[in-house]
Amino acid sequence: TGIEYIYDSYLKGSYGGLQIYTDAHGNTIDDLSSYYKPALSGADVYLTIDLEIQLILERLLDNAFVKYNYDEAIMIAVNPKTSEILGMASRPTFNPEKYLDYPEEVYNRNLPIWKCYEPGSVQKIITYAAGLEEKVFKIDEIYHDPGYLIIDGTKIRDWKVGGHGTETYLQVIQNSCNPGFMTIGLRLGKERLFKYIHDFGLGQKTGIDLLGESTGILFDENKIGNVELATSSFGQGNAVTAIQLVNAASAAVNGGVLHQPYILDKIVKNDEIILNKGPKILRRVISEETSKTVCYALESVASLGTARGAYIDGYRVGGKTGTAQIAENGGYVDGKYILSFMGIAPMNDPQIA
Repeated sequence: TGIEYIYDSYLKGSYGGLQIYTDAHGNTIDDLSSYYKPALSGADVYLTIDLEIQLILERLLDNAFVKYNYDEAIMIAVNPKTSEILGMASRPTFNPEKYLDYPEEVYNRNLPIWKCYEPGSVQKIITYAAGLEEKVFKIDEIYHDPGYLIIDGTKIRDWKVGGHGTETYLQVIQNSCNPGFMTIGLRLGKERLFKYIHDFGLGQKTGIDLLGESTGILFDENKIGNVELATSSFGQGNAVTAIQLVNAASAAVNGGVLHQPYILDKIVKNDEIILNKGPKILRRVISEETSKTVCYALESVASLGTARGAYIDGYRVGGKTGTAQIAENGGYVDGKYILSFMGIAPMNDPQIA
């Protein structure tokens, strides 16, 4: 949505015709010669979309609706090394030939870049990467999870009743242990945690070449205490877009570099490339060494942890699950959730996220 609008000056071409000078009665004027100006066709716009991947996403969304009867759904596939968009799909959708038959909010909103939501545990990838980079924990360090933490008088429970008991920090991410991540967040402190949240691109537009991108909504660091710091560390309280999240995860696993996502591949006119987009590096966020450790940890989440449903024998798959409560009218709704999964493969050389 929006591609034709953004690149209209390349697509539209120019008018042509036969120019003839006449007087008011339509008689040609002999001493003014007519001339012919040929019409010029516009250029061809090529996208980074991989049609096979795009069709897979569309089919999966249709199948998931039959199974879960969801309200909304989003899927994005990117190359984590470049942040080029390989596929992007969402529901509800519409038939472009009959778009006026649909509500305006359906055809005017591109959910993967517009919809803001609390990401839940998928954001733990950022907290884990930040903690590793700042060396506030080691993956073989022992942690004991009693099932809750009391922070400034507020009891924040783990998702698992009774907690996970004694575990390593590798198992903290495998088990998606909330108290473990709150501890990482508190060790980092709000300045360092939010520095990485910003550096990974949350709370700001990614700059993707599409219309209607949202910035997301983050806590005001000057007004938050330890409770908000703790909830931020496991993905609750801040709102992000799906494109921000997949782009941040890409930086966490690609060697530590954040790119600007893009969907234009090239523009061609008369068999000549007149514009070639290509990847754009924004900044380094974490070191290559930290990124390798994040890859190792996320692969273990798929093989031994909460993302075992994504494990495929013979493939090195990594990922992170997320279950977030839905905020309405200043509180969280019981029984309604945002379910998400960040998948990456292969973990020894990530090609798709």
